[in-house]
Amino acid sequence: MTSLLGQKVGMTRVVDTDGSLVGATVIVALPNAIAAVRTKEKDGYSAIQLGYGDPAKAKKPQQGRLAKAKAKAGRYLVEVRLTDETQAPALGAEVTVATFKPGDVVNVTATSKGRGFAGTVKRHHFAQGPRSHGSMNVRQPGSIGAQQPQRVILGKRMAGRLGGERTTVKHLTVLDVLPEQHLIVLKGAVPGIRGALLKLSRSPRHMSQASEELA
Repeated sequence: MTSLLGQKVGMTRVVDTDGSLVGATVIVALPNAIAAVRTKEKDGYSAIQLGYGDPAKAKKPQQGRLAKAKAKAGRYLVEVRLTDETQAPALGAEVTVATFKPGDVVNVTATSKGRGFAGTVKRHHFAQGPRSHGSMNVRQPGSIGAQQPQRVILGKRMAGRLGGERTTVKHLTVLDVLPEQHLIVLKGAVPGIRGALLKLSRSPRHMSQASEELA
């Protein structure tokens, strides 16, 4: 398996393999379950459906499907595409944090923190204006266009809603895996608030590194 669902616990600091103190994110990933298997013959594509969380908290029709698949988790369901249909695990099988090991490179997908309506300095990292000599333009956006064509060009970077979007942070290194506690420790930060649902997947960079080692 190359993917796993979990929840963000929070951030801490750990000592890296070379003795450096680095920021790290702790993720709890209780055993996932294979809730459905999609095949090219039946569905037109190859994929699996990962289930996470207490199935008793799922909706009634979803609970029926989970019971039929003998899946022990499934409050949240996320579909993961497969490049090779033979890689698909059995229906109802469990997927644990043991899927990953220290040194693996992963991508983490989640919904980022919503920060409401934000100005250009916070949203697009615009430079501030001068704060002296009577300047009244410190955090204002400034000019938004020329005299022609007498309209605002589409795509102009301006103030607006910030965060609350599905986003992916790529190429994070797995520092430690604790199977007994169902914990994974990643180097760096991941999107989302504490308790946010995350999807971890092996990075293509990890795949290329593994193929080079085999060669």
